[in-house]
Amino acid sequence: MDHFRRYAIYYVPDPAPWADFAAAWLGWDALDGRKLDHPDLPGLPLPVEQITQTPRRYGLHATIKPPFRLAENATAAALHRATDALCSDLAPVRADRLRIARLGRFLALLSVGAHDPLAELAADVVAGLDAFRAPPDAAELARRRAARLDAEQDRLLLRWGYPNVMQRFRFHITLTGRLSQPHLGAVRTALAERLEPMLPQPFRIASLCLMGEDADGYFHLIHRAELGGRPRQSNDRA
Repeated sequence: MDHFRRYAIYYVPDPAPWADFAAAWLGWDALDGRKLDHPDLPGLPLPVEQITQTPRRYGLHATIKPPFRLAENATAAALHRATDALCSDLAPVRADRLRIARLGRFLALLSVGAHDPLAELAADVVAGLDAFRAPPDAAELARRRAARLDAEQDRLLLRWGYPNVMQRFRFHITLTGRLSQPHLGAVRTALAERLEPMLPQPFRIASLCLMGEDADGYFHLIHRAELGGRPRQSNDRA
């Protein structure tokens, strides 16, 4: 467990028809740590391998606590125990459903409903495990800032090691890399025809996963921690 170069907390769905299809779409099974054959999907403007190249190594997931290097004197075993302890006090989250949508220049699965509880869950994890995170070095700061962060994002980067956490968090399960506008529409149409009928209604997050990044940049499941707290209530709707 200590051989991974970075760690992260992700939502990774349990095996299910929609999750199995989406993982194969990306071409990497983070649960079993193996490459998958892409599905044959008609109507795509580009090869699946090209469409999914950027997100492939992360596997099917939604980022809860972004990837981080372990702090000095921290251990993966201690992180494992802390993740279990934290998750035992955090509540599952239930949303209405998932939908395929554009997010900037890529496609992702977004939640419909439960936005506040999802953001609260992510914030609790980001803060609750922050002691295990090494601060970003100069190279990482420069790489993040190359994306032209605004002032708030830069403050979040310095405080939490990533610019899109806390108030800038948005739950999403990435499905593609960056695409041109014409390609976005064509890929969404082809993907929606197969994937959308399988998406769960309602959508529920009942566990979070401690993940590790190997030397080749691929993420692997280390441990799935069940959320054991009292369920959150929300009237929030998209």
